[in-house]
Amino acid sequence: MDCKPLIYFGRQLFRRKYVDCSSEETRLARCLNTLDLVALGVGSTLGAGVYVLAGAVARENSGPAIVISFLIAALASVLAGLCYAEFGARVPRTGSAYLYSYVTVGELCAFITGWNLILAYVIGTSSVARAWSATFDELIGKRIEIFCHQHMAMNAPNILAEYPDIFAVFIILLLTGLLSFGVKESAMVTKVFTCINVLVLCFVMLSGFVKGSLKNWQLSENTFINGTNSTENLTERDSTWHYGAGGFMPYGFSGVLSGAATCFYAFVGFDCIATTGEEVKNPQRAIPFGIVASLLICFVAYFGVSAALTLMMPYYLLDKNSPLPVAFKYIGWDGAKYAVAVGSLCALSTSLLGSIFPMPRVIFAMAEDGLLFRGLARINKRTKTPLIATVVSGVVAAIMALLFDLKDLVDLMSIGTLLAYSLVAACVLVLRYQPDQFSNATYQMANTSDDTDMTESASTSESQAEVLQGNDRLSLNVVLFPENTHPTQQSGSLVNTCVGFNGLFILILCLFTVYAKDPLLEGKPWSICLLLVIMLLCTFFTVIIARQPENKTKLSFKVSILNFLCCPCSYLIDFSEFKLSSIYIFGFI
Repeated sequence: MDCKPLIYFGRQLFRRKYVDCSSEETRLARCLNTLDLVALGVGSTLGAGVYVLAGAVARENSGPAIVISFLIAALASVLAGLCYAEFGARVPRTGSAYLYSYVTVGELCAFITGWNLILAYVIGTSSVARAWSATFDELIGKRIEIFCHQHMAMNAPNILAEYPDIFAVFIILLLTGLLSFGVKESAMVTKVFTCINVLVLCFVMLSGFVKGSLKNWQLSENTFINGTNSTENLTERDSTWHYGAGGFMPYGFSGVLSGAATCFYAFVGFDCIATTGEEVKNPQRAIPFGIVASLLICFVAYFGVSAALTLMMPYYLLDKNSPLPVAFKYIGWDGAKYAVAVGSLCALSTSLLGSIFPMPRVIFAMAEDGLLFRGLARINKRTKTPLIATVVSGVVAAIMALLFDLKDLVDLMSIGTLLAYSLVAACVLVLRYQPDQFSNATYQMANTSDDTDMTESASTSESQAEVLQGNDRLSLNVVLFPENTHPTQQSGSLVNTCVGFNGLFILILCLFTVYAKDPLLEGKPWSICLLLVIMLLCTFFTVIIARQPENKTKLSFKVSILNFLCCPCSYLIDFSEFKLSSIYIFGFI
């Protein structure tokens, strides 16, 4: 039997894309600067979750130690952001995780990643639009909901929403038109809404630090008992609910970790910056700086708001759905709820723009590569935007928001986004240790007038060709003490293998720590030994990767200890995925 067609088909599935980044020529408009990217990243990441998430996590998971939960989540997010930042410096093109997986892993993985991103952006856009509509409706006394229930109710439980959300459709179509008009105009709107949102959050932080008390971080069990027996009940309480042991960490360190897994989703959204590779000036510098700066700003905001919230009132009195208005009522500042309402609407607006903005760019990149209809890659000559892709993505998201209640799908959207983060962390590690012949063919450092001195020629002379082959037989000495100072095909393949094994053991480690938590907390010897074995294996493969020669191509942004950051980054991301997926699966059942 002739296997050549089958082999050819397999090669086509895993063929990599070759990107020539030596030229800045693009059909899109290069009009964004670093400030635009920071505003886009902060607006997309610092959504309405900051007005809700802190209260829910503090009450049910972490208590006042939610600030530590946000710190752990921020560290994991920064690690993922550094991977995106280096990839943005290596391949400054439109496509984000889709393009990164295409130049590293192959076409099949890129196709799956691209659709994963598109579905995540569609669900994210639709759910945020419905949240915007619900928030506005709450401010006007739920008149829209009452009218729609009376005249447009849809009796299809578990399939369709209770009523068609026409206002959410209007919001999506309005922002779609804004994006179609031009990227610079939409960036200006994003900056305005982001500034208002940040100002409101600064007001919340200052209020908490002025009216708050450290006593709320030092509560005892007697305070809990007296509080639950009090006649002044600001929030509904479950009499069987466990308030914790008191102090700064009422639920212990396990509660802090559980809260960190939830808080990690608050930092999802910065990856939209990576889709602007062909629309930003000097992308090698702007993209890394924009990603890192936006994550740091978001961390300060989340940390400050959660600290202020738990200082203003005891954490067990916090409301899970609207903690800030209840907290301001507790300290006697009822009028502050209007500032919170304005801030939440601005946060939802920027989050919605952050969800709509990258979707047509991923569709454009896939259509340009032939993985979607070529017509979706057409660029409007006047606005220099992917007009057809923008309109199509907006219409699809509007239909989803009109008909479906997407609460259950939001968790799946987060899981899909985190899978893309894990993939990027692995891909950037693989590319770091590939020989010049591979890396220069796959991507080339984009030269700009400002960065001509930052690039080196990656060409290899014929006399070095034999060295790059790396024909030495593999042995422990060759693996741990390679003679070549430049990466070879052999060392590149070795890194690929080690990254694969590392990913497998990190996956096992996540499964073990999530589903065998009780034996670990009880200190069972078998569980401790198994945990140490898995961690030693991960460390062993990480050391092998670190011993291999790195690619010497100079970049405008490069993480010096990337090999030691990717493992904890992947673990924290996968841990969050399993925590959410287990909750989602059991909740669905």
